[in-house]
Amino acid sequence: MTNKRKISTFIRYFFYGIVLVFFLWAFIQGHFSIIFEQTDEFLRLLRQHVLLVLVSSLLAVGIAIPAGILVTRPAFRKLEWPVLNLANLGQTIPSIAILALVMTYLGIGFNSAVFALFVFSILPVLRNTVAGLNSVDPALKDAAKGMGFTSSQILFKVEMPNAAYPIMAGIRTAMVMNVGSAALAYLVGGGGLGDFIFTGIVMQSQEYLISGAVPVTLLAICIDFLLRFIEKITVSKGLRRSAETAEAS
Repeated sequence: MTNKRKISTFIRYFFYGIVLVFFLWAFIQGHFSIIFEQTDEFLRLLRQHVLLVLVSSLLAVGIAIPAGILVTRPAFRKLEWPVLNLANLGQTIPSIAILALVMTYLGIGFNSAVFALFVFSILPVLRNTVAGLNSVDPALKDAAKGMGFTSSQILFKVEMPNAAYPIMAGIRTAMVMNVGSAALAYLVGGGGLGDFIFTGIVMQSQEYLISGAVPVTLLAICIDFLLRFIEKITVSKGLRRSAETAEAS
């Protein structure tokens, strides 16, 4: 593990430690009383929040990965720059502005929130897919071609496995970002834990704020851990080490 990677890991776990300490403090102080008093409502909002994240992230993955594959093919290489810059608009425009624009045309509700989150999260997956496929050693593709592999076989047996680490990292980034952004779905009637957060802001209630914000933070951490675990068991150690070395250089 490189020094840069060690520092990154230390910072991440230090942040997790702060969240855990805050969680224990809030629990001891009784700031989660709203969750215990309104358990059914909390679980309903939690389910909505998870559904918002899953649906929007799956849409982003389902469109960004094929688009990334397409623009890295020789025949469509000229599309790489405009497609990446178009996707970049999703993060250049503030989340609130995206929600307002989407609500204008799609109205309020779950669909508007999902579409806004999809727009916001497509860039990390697309960018990492393109970067991962472009980083595959040309010698590997030439060797596969020399062995008689077709273009499709080279893509799925050589390029995609070697690009798996950055692609998984892009998916993880998109999903973790979506957990936080999904709190804004409440503003367009999309539900989610943002209900508690914005109720806490309006009522100046610490209990409502903490009962919404802390579960959102813990959900983001859990998703990050889960995807890192999936990444660890699906991407070979050699490919992970190569990608980490490339990141550090």
